[in-house]
Amino acid sequence: MGGHNEFGRLGEQLATDFLRKNGYEVQVRNYRYLKAEIDIIAMKGNILAIIEVKSRSSDALQEIAETVNKKKMQLMVMAADHYVISKDMDIDVRFDVITILKTGEEYTITHLKDAFYHF
Repeated sequence: MGGHNEFGRLGEQLATDFLRKNGYEVQVRNYRYLKAEIDIIAMKGNILAIIEVKSRSSDALQEIAETVNKKKMQLMVMAADHYVISKDMDIDVRFDVITILKTGEEYTITHLKDAFYHF
């Protein structure tokens, strides 16, 4: 397996641990629907957070959060709609991005709430 895949998995685990530490209840990891995947679906209070995790060892070329393009956003919205409908939920949904930046042996976690809106 490629090192980037392992780092991606580590990033998702760090994000999951971060969310739990901050009062979120993680519902699902790696939720798939058709061609879409949501890294983490978590609940806090009456908000369902749909979360994309982006892990990098450098953000010199492009801000990590900016790598979530319009197509990815559309796929996440489609998958989130499917999840909410399949669970018969009546809840507010928020789309977040968690970035994991590795510098040496240190990890910086940034949680961008409402990173984009339902369109």
